[in-house]
Amino acid sequence: MGDDFGRYRGTESRIPQWLRRRPKKGAGDSALGIGDAAGREALLLAVADAGMPISPAAHPVGFRCSCERIGCPTPARHPLSFAWQTQSTTDRAQIERWARNQPEANFITATGTVHDVLDVPMEAGSRALERLLEQSIEVGPVADSGEDRMLFFTATRGTPEDEDEWWPCELDCHPETMDEHPGLRWHCRGSYVLVPPARLPGELSVRWLRGPEHPLPDPLTLLEALTDACARYAGENEELDHHAVAWPLGR
Repeated sequence: MGDDFGRYRGTESRIPQWLRRRPKKGAGDSALGIGDAAGREALLLAVADAGMPISPAAHPVGFRCSCERIGCPTPARHPLSFAWQTQSTTDRAQIERWARNQPEANFITATGTVHDVLDVPMEAGSRALERLLEQSIEVGPVADSGEDRMLFFTATRGTPEDEDEWWPCELDCHPETMDEHPGLRWHCRGSYVLVPPARLPGELSVRWLRGPEHPLPDPLTLLEALTDACARYAGENEELDHHAVAWPLGR
């Protein structure tokens, strides 16, 4: 395991090189389906076709959030409705109405029913992704979120009989757990993430690296590679605050 990561460190992988490439301003929007209404709608419907429920979210207005909340802590990253858990759907007709009536809106997907999301620092995720693909492990959909996080979409672990046996989405809030798995956020029941295509303040975006056509894997098949990569990343970046929460669990 250590030898594998040593090899990646000694020879820069192709994946991190590719992830750092940014499309020219304006050119990337069409490729991501953001500037193209039909492409945006098709990508959202593909998420629904994969069984992942979605609902509308805020969008950026310059460097601010469309919700107009003063000092919004998660600009363009939160749902529009407090009822997002019950509102989220895979119904194609409803998603088409949302997409056409709210052309600027981002969309979130509610986790913990059909799928979970393993959310890791970009550098750790790119290392883990290359390792997983080299080992021919089935990797599901993967998204680049704002150039600093990578999202691995997996099947959900469901609701265990003893809820203490499994991590809740409040993983970020427990420093003792984060010490074991620095930088890893596990989105499950009661949580959500943005789905591509989404726009963030500062001309950042959320885009697919591997699309929703890939079947959702069991999260345990990815966990070792992701936790190893996060631990290595934390060791190399000791000055970072690995207990920081990505965004509030409530709206």
